[in-house]
Parts: sequence; C-alpha cells; structure tokens
Amino acid sequence: MLRSLSIRNLAVIEAVDVEFEPGFNVLTGETGAGKSIVVEAVGLLLGGRASADLVRTGESRATIEAVFHAAGTDTVVRRELSSQGRSRSFVNGAPATASALRELSAHLVELHGQHEHQALLDPLTHLPVVDEYGELTEIASQVSQAWTRVRALREQLDRSRMGATEKAARLELIEFHLGEIERAAPQPSEDTGLTSVRDVLSSAERVQALCEESYAALHDSDGSILASLSGVWKRVGELSTFDPQFSPYVDARDDIKAQLEDLALALRRYADGIDASPGRLQEVEDRLALLERLKRKHGPTLQNVLERATALAHERDLLAGTGEQTSDLQRALDLAESHYLSLASELSVRRRDVAEPFARKLEALLAELAMARTRFEVRFRDLSSDLDGWTDRGIDHVEFYLSPNPGEELRPVARVASGGELSRVMLALRTLTIGNAPDKTLIFDEVDAGIGGRVAEVVGRRLEALGQRFQVLCVTHLPQIAARGASHYRIDKHTDEKRTTTSVARLDATERVDEIARMIGGAAVTAALRTTAQELLDAGRDGKPERGTRKGAKGESQKKAKAKVPRPTIARKP
Repeated sequence: MLRSLSIRNLAVIEAVDVEFEPGFNVLTGETGAGKSIVVEAVGLLLGGRASADLVRTGESRATIEAVFHAAGTDTVVRRELSSQGRSRSFVNGAPATASALRELSAHLVELHGQHEHQALLDPLTHLPVVDEYGELTEIASQVSQAWTRVRALREQLDRSRMGATEKAARLELIEFHLGEIERAAPQPSEDTGLTSVRDVLSSAERVQALCEESYAALHDSDGSILASLSGVWKRVGELSTFDPQFSPYVDARDDIKAQLEDLALALRRYADGIDASPGRLQEVEDRLALLERLKRKHGPTLQNVLERATALAHERDLLAGTGEQTSDLQRALDLAESHYLSLASELSVRRRDVAEPFARKLEALLAELAMARTRFEVRFRDLSSDLDGWTDRGIDHVEFYLSPNPGEELRPVARVASGGELSRVMLALRTLTIGNAPDKTLIFDEVDAGIGGRVAEVVGRRLEALGQRFQVLCVTHLPQIAARGASHYRIDKHTDEKRTTTSVARLDATERVDEIARMIGGAAVTAALRTTAQELLDAGRDGKPERGTRKGAKGESQKKAKAKVPRPTIARKP
C-alpha cells in the first residue's frame, strides 16, 4: 500500500506531500493541473525512464520519495533526477538500480497509465494476460529460458560453420572488443558506486565541514552533546525514583550513548577518508567516462557489458576449436530444441485449458460494466511445426476476439472495440488477473476514457469494489466515478506573474460537494449543482460513513509544506 508520496521540483510541481488511505482514493482537477504528473512520479519511483526535462525550470534537482507498506513493514523508495540528466535511486537509504526498482515494484504497485487500453490493439499483449490469469508465469519463464538456450546454440552452430576467411575476420573483431572490455576490467555496479564518490568529491569541502561540525557538536567542543548527556541522565535517573515511567529511558542510556559515540567516530573517519585533491576527482571522472563508453557500445548497463564479455570469450573459444565441436554443438542443439518443444507444448495445453473459463469470467465482468451479451473468445494458432515461429513465449499465437453487440460475429478486438469498450475490457482484465495481493496498490490514470453517463457509474462501482480488496488510486474526470471514492484529493494549478505550481489537497465533506459540482457543471457552481453533487455522493456512500470530513485533513500540500510526513527510521551508512 502506498502510504505517502513526497515530490519536489518535478515539472510544474514545486512541493507536494500527500498521504493516501486504504481503499478507493480518487484524484480530480482541471485539465492540465498536473494529475498525470503525480502518476508519472510514481512511475519514476518504480524504475520508469527519467529525463532532465522533468526537473523544474531553474532547479538543479528533482526528488520523489514514497513510503510503501507491505507484509507489515515500511519500504522507503527515493529517486533523484538532476538537471544534467543523471538519476539516482535508493531503497531504504541504500543505492538501487532501475532494474531493482522495477523488480520491487512488481510486488508493490500496478500502474495503468493513460491510453494503456490501446495496448489491447496489439495481439502481442494478449498472451501474457492469459498466462497471468492461468498462473502460468513460472512455466512460461522456463519456456523463455529454454528458448534462449536454443537460440544461442543456433547462433554458435552457424558461426562454427564459417569459412576460414570469414572466421578469421570474426575472430579479429572478437579479440578487439574483448580486449577493450578486459583492459577496462569493469566490476558489477562499479558505475553506481563511482557516481556516489564523484558527488561527494565534487562537494568535498562542504561534506568535510558538515562532518567536522557534527563531530565537534557531539564530542569535541565545549558543552558537547556527549558531555552534556551525563547531566541529563543524572536528572532523569532522579526523576525515575519519583515516577517509574522514566525508568525505560534510564535503561536505554547506554545504548543511546554507544550510538552517538559510533556516529561521532564514523563522522571523523569519513571526513579523514575523503581525498579532496583535484587529481582524485579527475581520476573518478575519467573512469566513469570509460565505463560510459563501454555501456554505449556493449550495454546499456554495466551488467550487459560483463555478459557481453562472457559471450565473446565463449564465441572466441568456439571459433578457435575443431570440427568435433561442431558435431557436439549439433547434438546439444537437438537436445535443447527437444526440451524447448516439450515445455512449450505443455504450456500450450495449459493455456488452452484456462482460455475457456477465462473468457466466460471476462464476459460476466463485462456484463457488470454495462456490456451485457458481449461475447469474448481467445483464439490460438499452433506454431509447433514452424521452427521460424518459435519464440520465447512458446509455440502459440494468441489473439482476443470480441462481439460487443448481439448478432455481430466475433472479430479481433482491434477491429471492433470503441475507446470506451477498450477501457472497460482493460478494467475487466485487470480485475481478473490481479490475483490476491492485499498490500498491492492499483493506480488507474483516466480509466474513464471514452465513457460517461450510466457506464461511468458502473465503472465507479467496479473500482469501488476493487477498493474493498486493494488500495486503489484513480485519476478521473467523471463525477460518477469520483463520488464512489472513499477518499478524495483535488489537484490544483496556481499561476502568478512568475511561476506555475501544482498542489494536492485532501477534501473534506463540504469541499468534496463543491468539487463534484464543478465536475458536473464547470466553473460556475450553483446551488442546484451542489444538490446534484450531494445526491451523487449519498448514492456512492450507500450509507457508509465518509472519511476525511475534517477541514484541513492530512494530504494537503503547499499550505502545510512544513508538516512532514512521518518516516520510518532508516540506518544509513556513513
């Protein structure tokens, strides 16, 4: 569950701090107010691609930080973007790669951005949906690994059969590339560590000053904290003789003293260990430049470079070998293809077994979403006999067919579904495939595309039902959906003579009526519109008490920029 989100200097957002609730949270606001930027910020936290253009004009850095709660623990994820295009990520204070963020996010958040329903127009997206519904991802992964083995052996066999001249030219190229990587001798995640070192060295004077000032305040100055604490503990000890509630503090004094002494020692060592010479900074810059060249050539990541070196070395050994190795490769390829085909055939059977109940359940959900009598079918094409058709997904080509109206024949989704129908099909698919992960957050950015009226009310009820199982965040323009939310946030854009800023505020009951009225009738909010808005909210609540009825409830930004969201304590390395 996403507990809190803090954004600084991202696009038009100067400062936003917002806390979200369990259940169904809705975010509304005028077009262009920055609703999608809030969603994009979460996407960046989850490993999305960063760009220097996202940093607010005139600022050197943008930061996004969120606290996720899952399995009884809090996880703090932070990402920093510099105006020079660099990006750094942290999980619980420790540096993390973008791939690590993406892996983590798979367990925390499912993000459905604007126009994602358009992905249904591509049949290549259909097969993973069936696998996810049928809980076939494990065997699908085994098929993918088996295919990787087959493809690698095919390439090696082709190269082993090269002519002498072609082989010599290939060996020369391999030796050049391999020598380039081996001379550099990159280490895993070396670039991440060096980037942190460069950031410290480029501000070495300030870092050393901070360490020295902190050390002096703790240990080395007149009236230092450690020296003053002995008097504090003496007085607290005496207090505990009058009131036992102070006894736990007295018992903890040795641990607190030890932690402060460790901090003082770490500060001194850290300051002494900084080589602030220009030569050291240049050395780090040169090394980073070399690693960046390798990543551009063999990457995009340093791990890719290392994997490329291993592959090149293996190919070199193969090309330098004899004809006997060629026959060994052929035997290995035959075995690998047999193993792949066995796994892929098993996966194909299991996919076909789940396709029928999947289609029937989807039809039932679509009926709830005002698409009654819709027919849906998963159609397969067997590629087992077509070696060129084998892929990492197996031997199946799958496409969804739909008939949204009685009397119409089933046709590919891309040819028959309108925008509003695609939105509802995508929502139904997500409802079917989300599984049972109560700590997960589902984020829908404008799932209401192409719908309105009675259908909007139905979609709102479906999202509300999802909110009973998961935390749901939904950006919407429709009052019928917004009225179903358990918590309501308004995103506003403010423009003065100099700058534009965006804020996020949690709405109380009165403010919520006004916001729903605005969504119904526009800027001119009348008494009649407020009455209609209240009726929508009453219908949406169905007698349930509404959260956040207190004026100025948590979640407001800008007006309460000084109120910090509580963060769990994180041990950070010096």
